[in-house]
Amino acid sequence: MGDTVQTLAYGSWPSPIDAALAAAHDGHPDYVGFVGDEAWWTEPRPAEGGRRTLVRRRADGTEESVLPAPWNVRSRVVEYGGQPWTGTVREDGPVVVFVNFADQRLYAYEPAAPDNAPRPLTPVSPVGGGLRWVDPQVHLERGEAGEVWCVLEEFTGDGPTDVRRLAAAVPLDGSAAEDRGAVRELTDGRHRFVTGPRVSPDGRRAAWLVWDHPRMPWDGTELLVAEVAPDGTLGEPRKVAGGPDESIAQADWDRDGALLYAGDRTGWWNLYRASDSGDPGGGPAVPVPLCTREEEFGGPLWTIGRRWFAPLDSGLIAVVHGRGAAVLGVLDPETGEVVDAAGPWTEYEPTLAVDGSRVVTVAASPRSAYEVVELDARTGRARVVGAAHHDPVDPAFYPEPQIRTFTGPAGREIHAHIYPPHHPGQLAPGDVLPPYVVWAHGGPTGRAPLVLDLEIAYFTSRGIGVAEVNYGGSTGYGREYRNRLREQWGVVDVEDCAAVALALAEEGTADRDRLAVRGGSAGGWTAAASLVGTDVYACGTILYPVLDLAGWGAGGTHDFESQYLESLVGPFAEVPGRYAERSPIERAERITAPFLLLQGLDDVICPPAQCERFLARVEERARSVPHAYIAFEGEGHGFRRADTMVRVLEAELSLYAQVFGLHPPGVPVLELVK
Repeated sequence: MGDTVQTLAYGSWPSPIDAALAAAHDGHPDYVGFVGDEAWWTEPRPAEGGRRTLVRRRADGTEESVLPAPWNVRSRVVEYGGQPWTGTVREDGPVVVFVNFADQRLYAYEPAAPDNAPRPLTPVSPVGGGLRWVDPQVHLERGEAGEVWCVLEEFTGDGPTDVRRLAAAVPLDGSAAEDRGAVRELTDGRHRFVTGPRVSPDGRRAAWLVWDHPRMPWDGTELLVAEVAPDGTLGEPRKVAGGPDESIAQADWDRDGALLYAGDRTGWWNLYRASDSGDPGGGPAVPVPLCTREEEFGGPLWTIGRRWFAPLDSGLIAVVHGRGAAVLGVLDPETGEVVDAAGPWTEYEPTLAVDGSRVVTVAASPRSAYEVVELDARTGRARVVGAAHHDPVDPAFYPEPQIRTFTGPAGREIHAHIYPPHHPGQLAPGDVLPPYVVWAHGGPTGRAPLVLDLEIAYFTSRGIGVAEVNYGGSTGYGREYRNRLREQWGVVDVEDCAAVALALAEEGTADRDRLAVRGGSAGGWTAAASLVGTDVYACGTILYPVLDLAGWGAGGTHDFESQYLESLVGPFAEVPGRYAERSPIERAERITAPFLLLQGLDDVICPPAQCERFLARVEERARSVPHAYIAFEGEGHGFRRADTMVRVLEAELSLYAQVFGLHPPGVPVLELVK
């Protein structure tokens, strides 16, 4: 590279991080588990149509992709899915059970079997979205050949809300592969949403979570416990914890049969032991706090089967916890002390598996992408055991983020990560400020983690700053911060993003005239609402957004989020005007800044019809604002294919180049309709 530093305008710096490189590293390992003493997990394959495969780590340390294309290990329960596989070991070797994305059937796979082809365990239903499965657990002791206990999502009609969900037991011998009647229903479907049952060590009790519309799981859930009869049926469940205003994120049993759970009764997801959880005739369990902190030991259940804690055989508990970040530690429930794992990782995913004193999870940092990490709970030492990060370019090109707290309206705190332009061989003229793009994360009940993201590096290494805003409503900062968005979606998120953008300009970090906003899903809503409701931004990128509140809430989306707006915006029956007032589609004539709209044609969460109606209204005007719309066949909610992501990044950069007067080398020009 040499020691020569050039002076070039922001946005024109040549970078080795091209769109293809960023796309190749999109996504990360997830859903770890042990099969015997082997660690297994799922991994993305962007170059193979965006599928996810299963990877096993053998005893000698080698990694093996277990299922070839087109197998795609991914569930569609509540559309976002969840834990899509599980495994165990029998005398003749490993048995893995997984959900295949294309048909949503459960399959059993035995790598050591002579024909070793996956065999179906569940039937296909022609009704609506069919039969879907998630959060499986193998119980070899049940039935003649064993059973898989999991969540069943069964469509009863053609509409997105014609659905029932319950805990079910699927025979492991394949006898239900063509026979829905051979699937044993463990619960009665009285609750709209359920998680997979966790069975106590003695096999006598099962615990699971439930919630109902209009609540989302971070608003209020209930923890239920039922006796498991000798024939494998469940007795009448009783509520142990939770309610309309308490969110239980996860529950599990410790080695002694005590029930542990993460609940936010104090305003923070903390760990508790249910002291009388073994009493089937008693009332709600008395919660015994194990570690009272203003930190999160849980999170939002966007996907079913997430694990923020895992009991160890020693009586200790592995925990993913933190405030504004999530790190891995080991909790002593008797003293309340937590000892965090040593290592370079600063962000851990809510996926944990334990085997003896071994804890496997997924972790990343601002200098490394997500890796599979194993902690020895006896020594506190952690090491990478899978999907090891290898620098695809000189790490000198990686961004150097700053953790910042800004002040918003009414003096409220706004948390953000700032990624200034950074290039080891380039400087900009000293009297010029850089352009910045404000990134609004999806959810909106979510959080932008501080980790290496080559999509961010794609922009920062070219001289464009990025500001990721964890606006009010984000998780990781307690329930009060999360609740700021209640009935304020389209207000607080827009205000917080604008406050960060304007603060960066006022302090001399960003060019006031070259600010952009971008986001996907709920972040796409925030980006669109920002463009129609403020004059802060010169342009914006809107990915698979919500644009029409009334339409989206009235059958325009899937069941899981179909009543989300009741809390985000307000009860529709009481405030219908608010839905129209805030919807970008109803204010399309106010948009004056150029924009790029990106949409998957197979998206059932934010369907393309909203984008098409929004564009029609924009183009009805005598003089339309410059814009582009790119729709991708075969893509759903969130892009997964490498070729799609390349097109997206290059189109986005071209938009900024045209609006901001930049000259990035080698980027195809996006044609804007005017």
